Amino acid sequence: MMTFVGCLVDTHDVRLAALAIVICALAAFTATGLLCHARRSAPRLRVAWLLVAALAGGSGIWATHFIAMLAFSPGLPSGYDVSLTAFSLLLAVVLVGGGFAVAAASEEAWAGWLGGAVVGGGIAAMHYTGMAAYQVAGRFAWDPVPAAASVVVGLLLASLAMLGTRRRTNAAGRTCGALLLLLAICGHHFTAMGAVTITPDPAVAVAETAVPTRWLAGAVALASFAILLLAGAALALDVRERRHAAVERERLRSLANAAVEGLVVCAGDLVVSANDSFAALVGLAAGQIAGSPLSAYLPGAAVQLALATRLEHPVEAHLLLPDGTALPVELIVRPVAYASQPHYAVAVRDLRARRLAEGRIHFLAHHDPLTGLANRASFNERLDQAMRVAEAAGGKLAVLCLDLDRFKDVNDLHGHAAGDAVLESLGRTVAGLLDGTQMMARLGGDEFAVLTPCAHAEAAGRLARQIIGQLASPPDPSTPQVTTSVGIAVYPDDARERTALLTCADAALHRAKSEGRGTCRFFDPAIGAEIRERRQLEHDLRHAVARAELELVYQPQARVETGAVIGFEALLRWRHPERGTVSPAVFIPIAEESGAILAIGEWALREACREAATWTGSASVAVNVSAVQIHGPHFARLVHEVLFQSGLEPRRLEIEVTETALIRDPARALHTLRSIKALGVTVAMDDFGTGYSSLSNLRTFPFDKIKIDGSFVRSVHSNAQAAAIVRSVLGLGRGLGLPVVAEGVETAEELRFLAQECCDAAQGYLIGRPAPIGQFAQHTHGGGRVPPTPAEAA
Repeated sequence: MMTFVGCLVDTHDVRLAALAIVICALAAFTATGLLCHARRSAPRLRVAWLLVAALAGGSGIWATHFIAMLAFSPGLPSGYDVSLTAFSLLLAVVLVGGGFAVAAASEEAWAGWLGGAVVGGGIAAMHYTGMAAYQVAGRFAWDPVPAAASVVVGLLLASLAMLGTRRRTNAAGRTCGALLLLLAICGHHFTAMGAVTITPDPAVAVAETAVPTRWLAGAVALASFAILLLAGAALALDVRERRHAAVERERLRSLANAAVEGLVVCAGDLVVSANDSFAALVGLAAGQIAGSPLSAYLPGAAVQLALATRLEHPVEAHLLLPDGTALPVELIVRPVAYASQPHYAVAVRDLRARRLAEGRIHFLAHHDPLTGLANRASFNERLDQAMRVAEAAGGKLAVLCLDLDRFKDVNDLHGHAAGDAVLESLGRTVAGLLDGTQMMARLGGDEFAVLTPCAHAEAAGRLARQIIGQLASPPDPSTPQVTTSVGIAVYPDDARERTALLTCADAALHRAKSEGRGTCRFFDPAIGAEIRERRQLEHDLRHAVARAELELVYQPQARVETGAVIGFEALLRWRHPERGTVSPAVFIPIAEESGAILAIGEWALREACREAATWTGSASVAVNVSAVQIHGPHFARLVHEVLFQSGLEPRRLEIEVTETALIRDPARALHTLRSIKALGVTVAMDDFGTGYSSLSNLRTFPFDKIKIDGSFVRSVHSNAQAAAIVRSVLGLGRGLGLPVVAEGVETAEELRFLAQECCDAAQGYLIGRPAPIGQFAQHTHGGGRVPPTPAEAA
């Protein structure tokens, strides 16, 4: 009986045996390479490549067996049965192909084991069929133990080979699978050959149809040549795939590096590739990252969470840097096919810029961007919280409303940059006086508020006076000096609700500004009543035009010498449905502060011009214009439109402007008055003598007439200074060539005085009281003389 080693050394030609092993290795590497290529191919090409792999593997097993049989030298006449020999080749190809097909059908482990078992069975079936085809002048005796061992060796090693090529299709996987398949084929053959014992028997004759051993060498040579061709094909495929993979990797690397976000391709926890953006994030070279564990940069839980969510759903995590710091990042994980194997790609987005932007947005949502103080929303939230705490503890808190005095003058004279500097300085100064329990906020414009807990109201008063004193001497001499007024309301003494408490503080602030500015005032219920009254009037005034509650009355103007009426001044009256007649001294300031004067003034101008256009005489109509109208951008256009629509001659319209209306923005006022005068409209300075710089205004602005304020006219007999002022104004008018109209003439003595001083025209109760225009029909439609002449007055 022969042993395995004895069979290989004693009964085989070692050179041919070595050739058989070489052919077997070539076939094994070729078959596994083709099998891996088939698994990566499209389904319609997979069957063709599996057939080629089956042909290479089956013919390789067959050639290995019969080359080894050529090396076997029993020393007896021998030959091979043709049909069984051919059938053994067919068995090898079919069974090996079937095993390859099963192994490539699924990624599960059972496919590898089952496919390997089929391949191992093909090896055994081919071997023992080939041995059955072997004829020799002797008798065969088989040892069952080595024979069974040969089958087990083939099945086990072939299964391991299929598992290796199924799990890893790269070069290492193919090499491992090919070596295991080589061991399976050679191990089975030589173990099986060790199980056979040939006993010479002259009575056993070799059939004449048996193929001589030397003839079999030709068939084996053809099989080996086919294997070589297939091996060349497999080698060409492998080279092409390697080149394609290299090109693909380079293309993917270029695309990945073009991405702004960090990209990492991983197999499990192993980083296969990383782009330059990810390398820049972690501060390493891309080559240093490949091959390292992903968990060294991203916690495993974060990646698992991203994998557990739906594809492309972002998950926030922290990127760990080599120095131990952590960056906030956003991950998007999705599976990819990389190098024809399942991997997953991790997109890493740096969130530092977004976190900074979110922080900035959050800050701006709760703070004033200029001063950095809390805004109105934050102040209201803090005030609500402080009120709840005070209520629970039985304590008090005070709200201080601050408003800069004449802050608009700072913007007009020094520019908005200087105004912003004042606001920033105020915020820093007042915030420096507060502790952690107090809060300051900018409510808007130059309005600020301070919230302070206090045991009693006087503590809030001391803080207010401290703020006023501190702001009176600014730390920066280059900053324009401004003062502030402060209104104080105390919870729960003045109000128990936030809106009401702020209203009380605002009312106290208005009282402080109206009583001299630069001071502080506590809320008083009387103040609240005044504020409510004023706001109600403001509300009703905004609807006065639409409700037809306004009307014009007219006061005549006459020449002093002859008493002839030369014009009328239109005066506004408001007949409130509940309050009755409201004095212009009350509602005009409210209209100017609220902006309602624009609509009211336009209505008065249109109504006066419409009425004057119906007069048959040449009498003019004078309309008072507020500072708000003069500084509006479209007032001159409005005058032109009203004249055109009413048909009134421009020379019969007189616009009266007070000196105070010129102070706020002299350049704009000058442009507006020149535009009006260009239309042919007369421009008169009203209430002359009560302004700040009358002489310079007369020289600068294009006035056609001067009106002396009635306060001087009424004092000409009792006050020598008033008489001197009237004489000076009349002399100034004659010197400038400007007619002068004296207002407020109520007595004959005042009229004689004006006649003696050569005054041009007069207006007052002596001339005529304000009344509806219908009472002056004889002057507007028929001529006449109502007021007395100076001689008649005497």
